[in-house]
Amino acid sequence: MEMIDAEIDGTTVKIFVKVARLDASTVREFKRECQKIWISKINDVWVDLSQVTFLDSSGIGALLSLYKLLPTSNPSFKLRRVQPAVQAMIELLRLHRIFDVES
Repeated sequence: MEMIDAEIDGTTVKIFVKVARLDASTVREFKRECQKIWISKINDVWVDLSQVTFLDSSGIGALLSLYKLLPTSNPSFKLRRVQPAVQAMIELLRLHRIFDVES
C-alpha cells in the first residue's frame, strides 16, 4: 500500500499522506517513499496531513528528517490541513516555530 502521493512542480514537492497514523509502525515506509521521490533541487515542501489523525515522536522525526533535506538557506516546509490532535502535538513540541502549520 502506498503511503503517499506526491507531485513535484519545479522546486516544490507536495506530499499527500494517505494513512491515519504517522507513528513507529508506518514511518519507515513513509521515509522510504519520500526518498524515492526526492530530487536535489527541491527547496519547498508542502505536506498534506488531512488524513493523519495520530502523530507520535517517530512521525515527528520523519517530518524533521524531510525538513533536514532542504537547503539550509531559507527552507520552506509547510504542513497543510492539519487535524486538531496532530496540531496539538506539533505545538506542544513548539515545532510550529519551524514548520508553517495550517489547519
